Amino acid sequence: QVQLVESGGGLVQPGMSLRLSCATSGIRFSASDMGWYRQAPGKARERVAGITKDGTTDYAADVQGRFAISRDNVRKTVYLQMNILKAEDTAVYFCVANGPRYGRSNIGVYWGQGTQVTVYS
Repeated sequence: QVQLVESGGGLVQPGMSLRLSCATSGIRFSASDMGWYRQAPGKARERVAGITKDGTTDYAADVQGRFAISRDNVRKTVYLQMNILKAEDTAVYFCVANGPRYGRSNIGVYWGQGTQVTVYS
């Protein structure tokens, strides 16, 4: 029942911006911590940014100052604003939720299918 659907990826030139969206369903969004990870070919999946249910944010050092994570508890959607994109930002970006499903009190971890971001010159 839990679904996380990412959108907003694409092909852009260095220095440009993209905004990723992750629409969720089946989870108690307001009670869930949310985050973005990315995985480039031949590399391990790495954490990009996180936002707690209370709105506290954190970022990987490589993206701090360029990326911004936010959430909309009405739309049950988390966003990742990506500015001044670099070639090394090229990866598949995944949305992750850490929280309870509707009707459950225990916490689960749920992943989206990913959206491709390609930065090229």
